[in-house]
Amino acid sequence: MGAELTELGYLVLLKIHKRNVVVLTMLCSNVSLAPLENNNVNDSACRTVSVGFPITMMVTGLVGNSLALILVYVSYRRKENRRKKSFLLCIGSLALTDLFGQLMTSPIVISVYRAGRKWENIDTDGCLCSFFGVCMTTFGLCALFLASAMAIERAMAITNPHWYSNHMKTSVTKQILGVMFLLVLLFALLPIAGVGEYQKQWPGTWCFISTGDSKVPGNTVFAVTFAALGIFSLLVTLSCNSGASQSSKQWERLTTETVIQLMGIMCVLLICWSPLLVLMLKMIYNQMSSHECGLSSTANTSRTLDCNFFLTAIRLASLNQILDPWVYLLLREILLRKFCIVANAVSNCSTEDQKGTQTVLDALNKQNQNGNKLGINQTVKGELYL
Repeated sequence: MGAELTELGYLVLLKIHKRNVVVLTMLCSNVSLAPLENNNVNDSACRTVSVGFPITMMVTGLVGNSLALILVYVSYRRKENRRKKSFLLCIGSLALTDLFGQLMTSPIVISVYRAGRKWENIDTDGCLCSFFGVCMTTFGLCALFLASAMAIERAMAITNPHWYSNHMKTSVTKQILGVMFLLVLLFALLPIAGVGEYQKQWPGTWCFISTGDSKVPGNTVFAVTFAALGIFSLLVTLSCNSGASQSSKQWERLTTETVIQLMGIMCVLLICWSPLLVLMLKMIYNQMSSHECGLSSTANTSRTLDCNFFLTAIRLASLNQILDPWVYLLLREILLRKFCIVANAVSNCSTEDQKGTQTVLDALNKQNQNGNKLGINQTVKGELYL
């Protein structure tokens, strides 16, 4: 790796000498900015995406998370929600995490799109790529761990209500959330310390954990650990929610609103994060990284599909920051009541229509039966007169 960097440095100095340009560069540790010029992968879908797409995603995420934070704050201040304060702290932390994730990464993506989707135009030394990778890792794992914390907190409130009410204070919840965020941040900073690597990914508009370069110290271990932690948190969330929901009597201790919100967030996490985490493990096993999608040596069907799937998976994971707050906003008790009222009104109208139709049919049948009886009686009377 050192020889390759030395050779690359000589080539850069040679080009600078030929052009008579003096450039001052600073190399950031363990950041790869391999060029993606010879792209033989079918990226027509990427080229059709304009700068309006990341702008729309950023605005939607900022609005949703801001509204969610306001509603969580209002609910947290109410006295009747005293038993839900720990859950509301987790929801608020999730909205705050998604909000900061949008603020930290979206402006960089928009700048890259405005620069013609060429990362080198805005990041010549690789430091911005490292910062982007730290943000992606930190806010991604925090969202997954917060969902697990909410599931564990609700499961404890159901299975051990007395212990929960005596020991799970809001101060304890705040300490747990603070320690969790600190540990995730330290883990995300490992590539800066030389363990693992953040690398520019195809099609050159974002940076993330490298999954293919095993020459970097601890790169494979770091990538596998990230995927394993993500999958583990999803399994914990799923098992806690499934185990607690088996007892209908225990679920009655919780409000319907909380249960539906928790289930909605769990479904969003599974849909958004499962493809990326599983595909990361597959690419680590095949010793392939997304930055190789821009090289001519990867122009085969299987790797082209992996490249397209990986790009779709990371976009799907990015949607999680947008969908989480809207799940909380749309699955609130007020909206659920209005939805039930509308559904009942529609069902009642349809039922009344069916009843009215059935009444008309019964009346017509009775008229037909009476007409038939009248015709038979007249026929009998006529025969008697004969």
